[in-house]
Amino acid sequence: MGKHGKVQTALEYLAARTILTGLRWMPRRLSVAAGRGMGRIAYAVGGRLRRAGTRNLELAFPEMDAHERERILRGCFRNLGRLLGEFSHFGHATPDSLSRIFEVEGLEHLEAAEARGRGVILFTGHVGAWELTSFALSALGHKVDFLARRIDNPLIEGVVEKTRTRFGNRSIDKRAAARPMLRTLNSGGRLGLLIDLNTHPHEGVFVDFFGIPALTTSSLATLALRTGAATLPIFAPWDEERGRFLLKIEPPVSIQPTGEQEEDVRALTAAVTSVVEKYVRQYPEQWLWIHKRWNTRPAGEADLYASRTQEMKSGAGEVLTDDLKAQGQG
Repeated sequence: MGKHGKVQTALEYLAARTILTGLRWMPRRLSVAAGRGMGRIAYAVGGRLRRAGTRNLELAFPEMDAHERERILRGCFRNLGRLLGEFSHFGHATPDSLSRIFEVEGLEHLEAAEARGRGVILFTGHVGAWELTSFALSALGHKVDFLARRIDNPLIEGVVEKTRTRFGNRSIDKRAAARPMLRTLNSGGRLGLLIDLNTHPHEGVFVDFFGIPALTTSSLATLALRTGAATLPIFAPWDEERGRFLLKIEPPVSIQPTGEQEEDVRALTAAVTSVVEKYVRQYPEQWLWIHKRWNTRPAGEADLYASRTQEMKSGAGEVLTDDLKAQGQG
C-alpha cells in the first residue's frame, strides 16, 4: 500500500470512527434519530443510488405510481440510517440492553433444528436490521458463523469485526468459505447467510425475484442438500407500533429432492428467495433498493439498468417524468 493509500485508509477510518463514536455517546433514541437524519441527507445527495433504487422499484412494482415509489425509496435510506444508529451501540450493548430493543418470535424453530445435530443454516436478506439477526442470537447464547465480505479498508473492517463477534460469533471470509462452512455444519453449528444480492455467474443460479430472473447464490442450497442441515429464515424488521425490532425465526424451508442435483439446487434456491420476497413485500421501506439486484442477466437479455439510462438520455417523456418526480425534481 502506497503513501496515498495509507492516507486514504486513515482518513476513511477517522471519518467512520468519528461518526460511530459520536452516535455511540448519544442516548440510543437520539443516535437512531441522528442516523435517520443522515439517511435523509444521503438520499438528497446520492443521485446514483437514487436512480438505481428508482429503477429497482419500477421493476418490482410496475403498477405503483412514482410518488409511492419515492416514499418507499426515502424509507430505504432512513432505514439504513436507523441501522447505523443501532449498530453504533452494539459495541457496548449487553444481552439485557439488547433485549429491550427486539422481541423474538419462533425461537423454538431454531432450538428444534439444533436438536437434530446436523447443522443449521440461517438465511436472511437486507431487510430491517439484518446486522441484528446474528448479533442478537449470539447474545441469546446461539453463536453463529456468518459469511461476510471483508471491507476494503482494513481499519474499518477491524472495528466492524470486533463489534459483530462480541458475543462469540465468528465471521467467515467469503473469498475462501467452502471448507469453513462445511466444518460449521458438519459439527452441528449454525451458519448465517445473506442471500439477496446479485452474485457472480459461477456462484449462483437464476430464480425469480418479483417475477424477474435474478442471479442468486446457490451456496445455501448446495450446502443444505449435501449436509442435511435445516434451513431456517431469520429476519429483523422494525415494527413501528411496538417500537422494537421483531427477530422472526420461521420453520425450515425444504424441498423434496429428486436426485437431480442441478434441479434440486435451483428449486431450493427459488424456495428461499420467495421467502425473502415475502418480507420485502411486507416491509418495502426496509429493503436495500439501492443495490442493483437484477444487474446480471441471463444470456441474451438486455441490461436492465443500461436500458434505463438510454431511455433517460433519449428523453422518453413518461419514464423521465416519473424518474424526476421520484427524485423530488418534478
